[in-house]
Amino acid sequence: MSHLPLAARIVITPLIVLLGLVAIGIALAMIVLALAYPNLPSLEVLTDYRPKIPLRVYTSDGYLIGEFGEERRAVVSIQDVPPVMKHAILAAEDDRFYQHGGVDYLGILRAAAANLAGGGKRQGASTITQQVARNFFLSGEKTYTRKLYEALLSFKIEKNLSKDQILELYVNQIFLGQRAYGFAAAAQIYFGKPLKDISIAEAAMLAGLPKAPSAYNPIVNPKRARIRQQYVLRRMHDLGYITDVQHESALKEPLVVKRELADYAVHAEHAAEMARQITADRFPEDVYSRGLKVYTTLVKAEQEAAYLSLRRGVMDYDRRHGYRGAESYLDMKDIGSDQDEAIDEALQDIADAGDLIPALVLAADPKQIRAYRKGGEIVTLTGDAMKFAAKMLDDKAPPNKRIKRGAIIRLQKDDKGGWQISQLPEVESAFVAVNPQDGAIRALVGGFDFNRNKFNHVTQAWRQPGSSFKPFIYSAALEKGFSPSSIINDEPIVISASQTGSQAWEPHNYDGKYEGPMKMRTALAKSKNMVSIRILQAIGTHYAQDYASRFGFDAEKHPPYLTMALGAGSVTPWQMVTAYSVFANGGYRIKPFVVREIRDERSQVIAQAAPVPAGEESIRAIDPRNAFMMDSMLRDVTIYGTAARASVTLKRQDLAGKTGTTNEYVDAWFCGYQMTVSGCAWVGFDQPKKLGDKETGGAAALPIWIGYMGRALRDVPLQTPQMPEGLITFGSGRDRSYIYAENAVKAAPPDEETTEMTEAPPPRPDISLPPAD
Repeated sequence: MSHLPLAARIVITPLIVLLGLVAIGIALAMIVLALAYPNLPSLEVLTDYRPKIPLRVYTSDGYLIGEFGEERRAVVSIQDVPPVMKHAILAAEDDRFYQHGGVDYLGILRAAAANLAGGGKRQGASTITQQVARNFFLSGEKTYTRKLYEALLSFKIEKNLSKDQILELYVNQIFLGQRAYGFAAAAQIYFGKPLKDISIAEAAMLAGLPKAPSAYNPIVNPKRARIRQQYVLRRMHDLGYITDVQHESALKEPLVVKRELADYAVHAEHAAEMARQITADRFPEDVYSRGLKVYTTLVKAEQEAAYLSLRRGVMDYDRRHGYRGAESYLDMKDIGSDQDEAIDEALQDIADAGDLIPALVLAADPKQIRAYRKGGEIVTLTGDAMKFAAKMLDDKAPPNKRIKRGAIIRLQKDDKGGWQISQLPEVESAFVAVNPQDGAIRALVGGFDFNRNKFNHVTQAWRQPGSSFKPFIYSAALEKGFSPSSIINDEPIVISASQTGSQAWEPHNYDGKYEGPMKMRTALAKSKNMVSIRILQAIGTHYAQDYASRFGFDAEKHPPYLTMALGAGSVTPWQMVTAYSVFANGGYRIKPFVVREIRDERSQVIAQAAPVPAGEESIRAIDPRNAFMMDSMLRDVTIYGTAARASVTLKRQDLAGKTGTTNEYVDAWFCGYQMTVSGCAWVGFDQPKKLGDKETGGAAALPIWIGYMGRALRDVPLQTPQMPEGLITFGSGRDRSYIYAENAVKAAPPDEETTEMTEAPPPRPDISLPPAD
């Protein structure tokens, strides 16, 4: 090179050095590649893709009611991903995905130029393939070693999988905020719809999430999410994925983002939680990640009816007892305008309670209320819409309860679709319905709102049953020779301390009226306390306590004292619906169950309920004749008695049941059935206190039962049980009665017409003053 001119040597020498360095670099890279590539992890996790699928709970007719797991995911094949979603992803993340080999060199140069022009590191150039490599195999640390392995893995992935396979993995695996993994889950979580139904605007919003799921979360950061969405739409337009018209339309489309995560086809949260516990106990290993499917016994339409009826019953009770005032107050000094973003941010911390939506009062006077509803709408209430809260608009209202600017209130739609002021109820309730033939739970609502109170009042609330316990005392009496026509005295009585176990007791009828001697049938229909006490005196408290256990009651929770006649023990709604089912099915004690079957990730049944149905003598609880007579008396309750509203409203004569009201109106019950379904409703406060005067079982609980039965019995024909053998009948119409054939000679009253008897029976002894237990 010495013969070359000096200028040439000055130019050529650095080039030779540079080429040498490049050669050395390439050689080193090849060595690294040769050493590292064989040690790259196996792609089996990709080729045999088994994502973490949450435990899902369904109704018996296939509607999702619960999902449990760290990752909310719905796996879809690439063929089921709509083109608009594919285009949005490519526009946002990797528009040259189908051209490059795993690493986009043009993209790297473009990002480097943008970063240099911007004076710092602002733009990345990771391809979709690189993101798949990182998500499955690598950490998120930003080091050159990790980037090298990411590139090598990308080459390996591209060599072994097709582009569509890689994109499918990305679509299902990427984290998108709100515990959503994959775009199918995100579409459901953010917009409440399947992936196939999303719009261009929604697709762009979702496609903007992978870059920074927290920063661009439309629930947490709606403004930043909107900016990111606009960027994705612009990219889609620039790449020719959407037209000018589609672009403009998508920019103008208002996005309705779901703010409540637990939004399923029907509210059945307490039942879903029961199913979760059952499944976790049975299959503790990977229960929340292996994709188990649990099918309950619930019927969607009936569960929906139970939920709505309970909510309506509780809200009706709440409105009867007046408005209690503002829920809380927000400091308004930093609120610049009625559309200030701070308002929405503050309301985000206040959860909806079903259809009770939180709102911030902007202005209030006795004539109107202006409130900012969670979600962005400003609502003006006037006239009847604010009448419920009128007392709290007065200047004389308590300062800490008065409705004024800054007050947090609740809004609810009325029957005509308009907003009205409401409030969160303090009272609780429960409802459960069961198929009395096999024990399958058809509907279960464990409380007013699961998110406010996860306590399951159906299975966990031990409450006094009041008069709803009387049928089991009456049933015991039938086994002691009583009949529906037995005459018992309805007159005041004083019970000594030795008979109550504590102190002298002077009970009274709930209405304060006494009617003298009456038939047992009439006494049950009118819920006469004095008659129940006298019946219990006659049959013995220990016998009644033991007899009640046949229905599933815990003997120790029903001490053998005369107060048992008025339901002073403790029961759960679950026990009560089980017990009433014995009357509904002819005397069999079925075992209620809520899980029908459990399927694994391949939809193979791995566990299945095996109920013992009514008709199997191994589960017989009472004589079929006893069940028949009790059914006859309990139907009178719904036709002529304290629950007559049931037969009038539902226009049926085949309903049976009993109201229950405890002392001082603390608990309200109605438990009843038709031959195909039994149901039990309860209303009360978690910390027991008076519900209010006249808040009886017939007023507070019965409407909930009626609301459910109206749906459950739709298209179900009228039916009453057939009289079993071994009964003697006498009388007719409302005076028709029955007695065990073996007791007829001893017990049937002489003045009643008796059929199938060879001789007239002697009169029944007077039991108006029965012997003490």
